[in-house]
Formats: sequence, C-alpha cells, structure tokens
Amino acid sequence: MGLGRRLYRGEIDVDFVGRWKLWYSLSGFLLIVSLAGLLFNGLNLGVEFKGGSVFSFKASQTSSVVQVRDTFLEEGVHQPIVQTAGERWRVTTETLDEGAVTKVQNAISKDFGVPVKDVDIQSIGASWGGEVSQKAWMGLGVFMLAIILYLSMAFEPKMALAAIVALIHDLVITAGVYAWSGFEVTPATLLGFLTILGYSLYDAVVVFDMIKEVTAKLGTTSKQTYSMAANNALNHTLIRSLNTSLVAILPVAAILFIGTTLLGAGTLKDLSLALFVGMIVGTYSSLCVATPLLVTLKEREPKYQAIARRLASTGTTKAPKGGKKAATAKG
Repeated sequence: MGLGRRLYRGEIDVDFVGRWKLWYSLSGFLLIVSLAGLLFNGLNLGVEFKGGSVFSFKASQTSSVVQVRDTFLEEGVHQPIVQTAGERWRVTTETLDEGAVTKVQNAISKDFGVPVKDVDIQSIGASWGGEVSQKAWMGLGVFMLAIILYLSMAFEPKMALAAIVALIHDLVITAGVYAWSGFEVTPATLLGFLTILGYSLYDAVVVFDMIKEVTAKLGTTSKQTYSMAANNALNHTLIRSLNTSLVAILPVAAILFIGTTLLGAGTLKDLSLALFVGMIVGTYSSLCVATPLLVTLKEREPKYQAIARRLASTGTTKAPKGGKKAATAKG
C-alpha cells in the first residue's frame, strides 16, 4: 500500500534514463532469445497462410483431444492440430486429396457417431495463404510509414526513430514468444500484432508529449540536462502508463488463461497471447527503450551538450563521457 500511495503522489523518482545499460542489456537478451526461436523453431503458421484442410464437427461429451487426434493419425494424417471451438472440434491438417478427405470423414462418423454430412470441410490453397501473407506485410509497412510521418510532424524525426525502434522491439519479442510456445499464427494473430503496435505507440506518444513539454523550457541557463528533464517527465507519466497497462492486461489475461484452459476457447488464444505479451513488452519499451534511446540521440546535439558541460563544470552533474552519453544527476 505504501508503494502505491507514493506512486500516485509522485514521490518515487526512478532513474530510467540513467539505467540505460541495464535496459539495453535486457532488451538485447530478449531479442537474441526471440530471434533464436524464430531461426530454429520458426512460426507455426496456420492453415490460412500455408494452406491445408480444416475439419469441423460437433463434439461429443465423451470425446477428448487425444481420441480426435488418434482418429486422424490412424487415417495417415500427419501432425493434425486439434482445437475446440465452442461445442465443436476444429482439426487442421495438411492439404488432403479428395480420397483422403472422404476416409477421414468416414472415420469421424464411425468413431464419434457424427453423420458424414455434418462434418464440415474447408480446403485452403497455398496460393491464397501467400496472398494473405503479402497483404499482412503490406499492412504492416503502411502502418510503420504512417507512424513515421505522424511522429515526424507532431514531434520530431528523432522521436519517430525512437518509437519505431521500440515498435520493432515489441514485434520481434512477441513473435519470439510465438516461436518458442508453438502457438498457431493466424489472421487473428496478425490483428493482435497490429493492436499491440498501436497500443505501444499510444504509450510512447504520451511519454514523448510530456518530454516535449518539459524539455522545451531548457535553455543556456537551465539547471537540468536533457536527460534529467526527460527522466523527470517520464516519472510524471509513470503511474498513467502503469494504470493503463494494468486495466488493459487484466481482461486479456482472463481470456488467455481462463478462457483457453477452463472454457476451451481455443480460437481466442491466438489473439489473446499476442495482446498479453505485446502489452507488457510495449509498456516496458515505452519506458525503458524508447525514452533512453531518444535521450541518447538528443544529447548528441550541441545545445544539450553545452548544457551538460556547463552543469558538469559546476558539479551539478557527472560529466558525460565524450559528450555523447546522457549526463545523470547525482544520487
């Protein structure tokens, strides 16, 4: 309770900017692990991207995931993906020819007492999946371009660069979680990716807007370096960022952990995992990646180097090494 009251009163001053080495090391580790997962495991692309066959039929109360999977394996299907969708089973397989589809239909009818005509089948070609992938990459590219243009006009190019780096950071780590967990990547997952990018951007804009307001007052006689002012602005938006993240994460966590485990909402986990991981990483990157990177870029400008040198000469701050790193306040 004491920590909560101090946060709300603004009595806690966290040196986010001064600990940039810690944040960069942590982010570097997470990115390496994520890239290793993408390289060695790859993404478990859904049928919408790689093509295949989807069987859907009403689930009986006595049937289980193992029984459904065994039925498909006995008919020569390789690595069927079994999910529940409400009261129905949804099984994704590789692309099957007409004869194999008929055999599987008959096996489902025999093992689970489902009429053959009630077994719904959907076949998706690889070419259609390729079109979906291409449009997804185009959508992501347009999104990134729009962000760069908006932030460059509303703030400045260096803020746009810091925000884009944070967004790529969030996207890679979230994709890495999918690679290591084996969760299926579907069009719903892509919607989740775009959603978390928008969420991360919102958090970064809130922080940058405060930084812009505070640092606009810095002049030749200022008693703060850019890094000190930016860190002060960051602490003023800290409780807002944490509250926004907590409110957003709680319902997503309910969908992910309660819905997929207790209620069998398998079709929701592809979306909810992206949102859950992305919101956590997005909050972290706004505070610990985007802002320290922005400070590193801005402290290279002659104006802010002069302020840092003047304050260092009076003993107010520690002298920046080489005039490039942000000067940090004592204590």
